[in-house]
Amino acid sequence: MKSSDAPAAPSKYGTGKEALLRAAVGVVAAKGLRGLTYRSVAEAAGVNNTLVAHHFGSRDALIAAALDWAADQSINASQLREAAAVGHSFTKSLLELLLAEPELQVFQYEMILEARRRPELAGAVTSLYENYVNALAEGLMASGVTENVSVVARTLFAALDGLVLQYLAGVDRALIAASLEEVHEVLLLRTGPQH
Repeated sequence: MKSSDAPAAPSKYGTGKEALLRAAVGVVAAKGLRGLTYRSVAEAAGVNNTLVAHHFGSRDALIAAALDWAADQSINASQLREAAAVGHSFTKSLLELLLAEPELQVFQYEMILEARRRPELAGAVTSLYENYVNALAEGLMASGVTENVSVVARTLFAALDGLVLQYLAGVDRALIAASLEEVHEVLLLRTGPQH
């Protein structure tokens, strides 16, 4: 029996296609994109590597799907759509996400940097950012922002994106939290007099 046919260890990622996506994120966060192989994902997910090929067909399709999945997980966990709501502070939500699943963010930054070296990833990275900006824009519109919503959302997200990167790089959590609160205050100013 070949080693690739041997049953894999049980997965800490769950089962099914989502387990493969979560495993891909974990592999890239730990080893970088160069460490992402069908075998490494299969080992992390506790499945045979042919299952990875079956679900995604190509490494690039796996990468694109993992980017979309990671963005969805981050947007939902950080409550980005609700961030503009009066009285809602996303500081706690974002910090909890970073503490609970930092690999989601590390994976996305790895992919962003890799897109500089591999132009074929540029579309997936553009889509990643658009997912975030659109989620924040939805929250802004729901809170009454009507002018330049896309520009405001992109600007606010750029601040959030930079703060998350700083957090992952080791900047003190209290400094990041204070900066996140300031971003939230700016966002609330933009939503008008209802607060």
